[in-house]
Amino acid sequence: MDFERLLTLTGDIPLFESSLLLAGEVDPKNVRLQLTRWKNTGRIYQLRRGLYCIAPPYQKEKPHPFVVANYLVRASYVSNQSALAHYGLIPENVIQTISVTAKRPGTWETPLGTFHFYHIKPALLRGYRMIELGGDQQALIATPEKALLDLVYLQQEGDSHLFLEELRLQNLDRLDLGELSKQMVLFETPKISRSYANILSLIQADTGYVRI
Repeated sequence: MDFERLLTLTGDIPLFESSLLLAGEVDPKNVRLQLTRWKNTGRIYQLRRGLYCIAPPYQKEKPHPFVVANYLVRASYVSNQSALAHYGLIPENVIQTISVTAKRPGTWETPLGTFHFYHIKPALLRGYRMIELGGDQQALIATPEKALLDLVYLQQEGDSHLFLEELRLQNLDRLDLGELSKQMVLFETPKISRSYANILSLIQADTGYVRI
């Protein structure tokens, strides 16, 4: 297979797996050798075993970091500060992409950035949705309410008023307090229950009222 054939096969797909090239009557050894050659010459990036991306200037569109995160670890979704920044709930631009998963935690250093994955128990792997990111790209991202509770849950002393203040939360009128309450119950931990009162206090200070 030549490189032009690879570009035709991948089309507008931002990322591709080696299994795409192994369909039909092909020699897997030759395919893997060719992938290694393209990687070594800078035509493609290897993100993890079996996962690749067309490199500039050949790529039609740069993969969104949230899409990359979803591909790196299946059964994961973007959350914590990454999701909060996406929704405009914190002022910082989060450089590293943070996700949660019921699988093993870990960090991936790739040519497309750094990706952190935190472990949560399987029962908490909910409260996310598919979000359009532009350019026909979409990814699984926590709702604003779940992203905030995931962060509180995973951060040491995340339920403290000081920690929540240091986040510099903004645009808190975008939070659905009914959804926040519903998600809080699922955690079944005193820590999350304590954080709820502190979050309500911040919303009161930010908006002048609490809408439930």
